[in-house]
Amino acid sequence: MQLPNRSKPRTRMSNSTLLFIIAGIIFVLMYGIALISFPVSFRQFQTFFDFFNLNAALFVVTLGICIVMIGGGIDISVGAVCGLVTMACAMLLQYGGGNIWGALLLALGIGLAFGVMHGFLIAYLDIQPFIITLGGMFLAQGLLTMLHKEPLNVTNPAFVALRRTTIEIPWLGTVNRLGVFIPSEIRPSVILVAALVILYAALMKWSRFGRNLYAVGGNRQSARMLGINVKRTIFLSYVLCGVTAGLSGFVFLLTTGAGNIGNGSLYEMKAIASNVMGGIMLSGGVGNLLGAPIGTLTLLTINELIRAAGVQSNLQAIISGLLLYIFIVLQSIVMALRGRSKMKLALPAWLKPNRQ
Repeated sequence: MQLPNRSKPRTRMSNSTLLFIIAGIIFVLMYGIALISFPVSFRQFQTFFDFFNLNAALFVVTLGICIVMIGGGIDISVGAVCGLVTMACAMLLQYGGGNIWGALLLALGIGLAFGVMHGFLIAYLDIQPFIITLGGMFLAQGLLTMLHKEPLNVTNPAFVALRRTTIEIPWLGTVNRLGVFIPSEIRPSVILVAALVILYAALMKWSRFGRNLYAVGGNRQSARMLGINVKRTIFLSYVLCGVTAGLSGFVFLLTTGAGNIGNGSLYEMKAIASNVMGGIMLSGGVGNLLGAPIGTLTLLTINELIRAAGVQSNLQAIISGLLLYIFIVLQSIVMALRGRSKMKLALPAWLKPNRQ
């Protein structure tokens, strides 16, 4: 007598997990190439930490756009909002007698205003997100030039002290030619980025909003049939993206210490490219939020490799664009093969998803 087969059915790896793993592998490969090609620079821990120290605002913007993209939307105003916030906060700190907390509240308020406006027009009036956020980009750029056309350095003592604050990592560092150990340093903005990644990842994985957003991004009609309030979910995604863009402006000001009409320029394009490289599908409904910082690191590593190789500056954008084409085509090929059930991915046990 044969016993019934009680083996548990295998759970198929989700598209989000698959693309996230691919994004992680690509980052490791790119950084490995950098280590081999330019070992003097890339073997230093500080080089890796400087990706975060110098580009914390880009990481923050990328997280905000990631949420909107998972919901099937897009927001191309975040770069201009970031620039507007840097100038507004700089003027408050320099001329308005404001403090750091006041500047932070101003940044969040500006971002919230744009997020609410975009979310309402897109979710409740059913207007195309590209058109609405394009208008938001022009509005933010216009307001930025009206506020102050010249660069504005912030000399507020408390703000300058915060900018110069560094956190040493005593167990990581490099030994210079004199044999002196120099510990690695990170800035407070890096702690903010790490906290935001954890918060948003938890929001997308374990909250009702996160589950609803994936459903809306995958198929809005099916989401409605499941009883999900599609309009409210889309509205909240743009509000969250706007607030995140405002926060990125404050972080940008912490990094540069000055308001400038060029601040945040092309951040929206870099953030979208980072998300694509991190496995976030432009069509919506697919992507792991942790892929956003992985994609940003990949983009920054590629740019640093291009600069280290001595490629002319006018060719850097061309190479980055061609690589983005490759990432998009790779995503499409993987998803097409997976949809036809012709793709089997061999993974080590520690990378396989849990089986129910």
